[in-house]
Amino acid sequence: MLDAKIKAQLTEYLGKISHPFVIHYSVDESDKGKEMLDLLQEIHTIEPRITLIKNKLDRTPSFTISNTGITFACIPLGHEFTNFVIALLWAGGYPMKLDDETKEQIKRLPVEGNFETYVSLSCHNCPDVVQAFNTIAFLNHNISHTVIDGALFPDLVAEKNVLSVPMMFKDDVLWDQGRMELEEILRKLDANAESREAEKLNDKTDFEVLVVGGGPAGASSAIYTIRKGLKTGIVADRFGGQVVDTMGIENFISVQATEGPKLVKQLEEHVKSYPVDVMHHQKAKKIERIEDKIRVTLENGAELHSKTVILSTGARWRQLGVPGEREYNGKGVAYCPHCDGPLFIGKPVAVVGGGNSGVEAAIDLANIVDHVTVIEYGDELKADAVLVNRLISLDNVTVITNAETKEIKGKEKVTGLTYVDRSTDEKHTIDVDGVFVQIGLVPNTDWLKGSVALTKWGEIEIDKHNATSMPGVFAAGDCTDIPYKQIIIAMGEGANAGLGAFDYLIRH
Repeated sequence: MLDAKIKAQLTEYLGKISHPFVIHYSVDESDKGKEMLDLLQEIHTIEPRITLIKNKLDRTPSFTISNTGITFACIPLGHEFTNFVIALLWAGGYPMKLDDETKEQIKRLPVEGNFETYVSLSCHNCPDVVQAFNTIAFLNHNISHTVIDGALFPDLVAEKNVLSVPMMFKDDVLWDQGRMELEEILRKLDANAESREAEKLNDKTDFEVLVVGGGPAGASSAIYTIRKGLKTGIVADRFGGQVVDTMGIENFISVQATEGPKLVKQLEEHVKSYPVDVMHHQKAKKIERIEDKIRVTLENGAELHSKTVILSTGARWRQLGVPGEREYNGKGVAYCPHCDGPLFIGKPVAVVGGGNSGVEAAIDLANIVDHVTVIEYGDELKADAVLVNRLISLDNVTVITNAETKEIKGKEKVTGLTYVDRSTDEKHTIDVDGVFVQIGLVPNTDWLKGSVALTKWGEIEIDKHNATSMPGVFAAGDCTDIPYKQIIIAMGEGANAGLGAFDYLIRH
C-alpha cells in the first residue's frame, strides 16, 4: 500500500518513538475497511511496538490512537498523512513542537467534549484544522477529536448537511467551518485569549517598517527591509494570503510546477530565517499618521507604531451578490473546487465564471461530478485557449454564455441556479446541488477608505516607488492598482515597496 520510499521514511520517523502504544481499530469487509486494515498492518510491520487491537468503535471503519484523544474515521493518506504520522509520534513519546505558553493555555481550556472535523483528502485547507484539534485533544484530556472523511461516510454528510470542508462539530452541533489555525481556534475556545494578545502587542516597541499582510508581497517586503537592517514586523490575518488556496502554480519562473501551500511554507521559512517579528491572525482596522509615526490599530484594540508601513493586504474572492449566495455558503455555495469538489461526487454542479479560474475549476470538477454547467456573463469564455479547448472536449460539461446569474435557490442546501439570457431576457433555472463561484477578486482595502487614495475599484493608488498618498506608507501586491495580479509580480512589487520604505527612511 505504501511505496518503498515512504516506508523508508516511516521507518526513520517511527524509530524515534520511546515507548509502545496501542491502536484500537474497527473495520468491516468493505473495500475501505480492508484498505484501512492494510495500512495499519503496514504500520505495525514497520514499528512492532505499535500494537493493533480490534475493537468496537463509534464508527466503522475507524481507529483511535490510545492515550491521545485522537480518532481517524478516514484512511489518512493524501493531505492527512502527515497528521497521522505526527499523531503516531506523539503517542510514542516524541516531543510536540509547540511553545510552553501555548501548551499551558491548551491544558487550561475551560472546555470539554468531542470535536469532529469533516474533511476531504484532497482539501489542502483541512490539515491545518485537523492538526490544531489533534494538538488540543492530545494536551487536554477533557477534549477528544475525530477526523472524518466525508467521502467515506456519505450518510453522515447528508445528515449533517456537510457541503463544504473543513466543517467542525462539537458534540454533534455545528461549531464552525473553514480553514483555521491553532491560534484562531484557541481564541474561540478561550474567551480571554484575545485580550491577552492585545496586551502583548501593545507592549511592543516601535518598528521601523511594519508590513500589514503576509502574502507574497508582504513576505518579500519584509525580507528586503530586514536585510537592510531595519526593525521589521509583519501583522497578518493569515500568512500566505490567497496563495494558500491556489493549488497548481506553473508560471512561477524557475520553478516548473508547485502548489500554493508548499510555496507558502517556503515563504514562511524564508521570513523566519531573519529576525522578523511575525504577528499571526491579526487584522488591521485603522491607519493614521501621528506626527512622525504611523499608528496601525488592530481589530482586537491593540495599537502598533512604526516609522513606515507597507500595505500588502491582498484580495479575496469576489462574490456574486445575488439572493441565496450568503444563505447557502457552505451549504452548496463554494469558492474552492479542490476542497469542496469531492463532496459533490456524482452530482450536478454549476461554475459561475469563464476566466482561467472558472474553466480550470470546471475541468477539475468534471472528473468527479455528474455534470458541470459553466455560466459566463460575456459572450465568450475569457480563459486561455488551451483551457477552453480542454473544457469543450469534455462530454459532461455545458457552457452557457451571455448569461447573468440572478439567484441561487435552495431548501436547507442548494437545489438550483437561476440566470437570465442577456440576449433574449429569458429567465432559466437549472437544477444543481452545488455552485462554485469563480468571478475574480476584490482588494482587501475597505478599512483604508478615507486614509489613503483608492481607485474606484478600491485598489490602493501607488507611484513608481510604491508610495501611497500618506507619507511613509507604501503598498504592494494585489491590493494596489498594478494591472496584473500574479504571484511573481506581487513579490517584485513587495521588494520595490521595501526599497521604497528604506529610501524614505534614509531621506527623512
